[in-house]
Amino acid sequence: MWKLLKKPSLTHWIIISMIAGALLGYFLPEYAINLRVLSNIFLRLIKTIIVPILFSTLVVGIAGHSDDIKSIGRLALKSIFYFEIVTTIALFIGLGAVHLTQPGVGINIHVPTGQTVESLKQVPKTFSEIIEHMIPKSFFDAAANNEVLQVVVFAILFSIALTQVKGKPRETIVNFCEGLMEVMFKFTNIVMKFAPIGIGAAMAYTVGHNGIGILWNLGQLVGTLYGALIVMILFVFFPILKIIRVPISHFWRAVKEPFFIAFSTTSSDAALPKALENMVKFGVPRRIVSFVLPTGYSFNLDGSTLYLAIASIFVAQAAGVHLSFGTQLAMMFSLMLTTKGIAAVPRASIVILIGTLSSFGLPLEAVVIILGVDEFMDMARTSTNLMGNCLASVVMARWEGELNLDAGLNENYE
Repeated sequence: MWKLLKKPSLTHWIIISMIAGALLGYFLPEYAINLRVLSNIFLRLIKTIIVPILFSTLVVGIAGHSDDIKSIGRLALKSIFYFEIVTTIALFIGLGAVHLTQPGVGINIHVPTGQTVESLKQVPKTFSEIIEHMIPKSFFDAAANNEVLQVVVFAILFSIALTQVKGKPRETIVNFCEGLMEVMFKFTNIVMKFAPIGIGAAMAYTVGHNGIGILWNLGQLVGTLYGALIVMILFVFFPILKIIRVPISHFWRAVKEPFFIAFSTTSSDAALPKALENMVKFGVPRRIVSFVLPTGYSFNLDGSTLYLAIASIFVAQAAGVHLSFGTQLAMMFSLMLTTKGIAAVPRASIVILIGTLSSFGLPLEAVVIILGVDEFMDMARTSTNLMGNCLASVVMARWEGELNLDAGLNENYE
């Protein structure tokens, strides 16, 4: 406790600023409403991160490791196929949960001047419009307008072309993108230093504008995510274990410790060493674990994709925008693509969320409010990501016919 009081972390400052902002908005609403400029500054800084970090991480993820993927071949194809199925299920569980609880209804987020609710609905609706909208006319035009899906399509095509280039030219571009990625990580850290001010100001404005009832909506949002993740584990992960004939209790013993490490630290990286060790003890061959777990951290973010589905519709509900089913499908497809390859980015989910909302013309004010409770949600989605990737390694081992369950029956896993 003394250490916390002496040197609070960024998370602690965010929580403190959120409480202070709520109190300011409740007791001095006239003054609190004028603080909105600070939250807008924070949003602008976050938006500057989106394009360079998406482009660099995708290029490094695809072109920088293409040789590894080719050498593993069949396992890579099976893994990607499995990842896409499970993350798609996660998206639709999140979509169903947020429509069931409707945590954003009643917030009435301010829509920027000159932007009406009708104008927010002007996004591609038909399948042909969605496909056409994915293709950029110009990379720089897409980047300037934060058209995330167009940037992703360009980055994927660019990366595929780069894999066909040999020697120094390819090495130069990959090294440049690795350097850009590292710089953007540091840039993100700098921007997040401003987070307590931006979030506190946003909370003050929102409570001053909407009343203290906004806290109930945020509680509903957190509850919706936790409920949806429990459904994901009980009705997706456990049935998969049944299908591949793996005892649930046996799997839980192996994954329990890294799961709680991920939950308490909100860091997949912190849990990775123990997860690798325990999955090998469990009976998954090391070559499969060494490929599936790190790859899954980029392509199999079950908890994060489910969270993004909930958060994106939460913002639409808060803005009073009714999205057609086709538009929601397009948004889910965009999230499915944009979550790939960006797991190592600090606050990656927020970066992806802002980029997706920008692409679909939704106001971003609610995102700063979500950041106030993001730490509580990050704990759940990070630990679910970890469990999902441990499960994926077991599925791949069974699919390859190399799972040795007898090896881990008497293991302690401590």
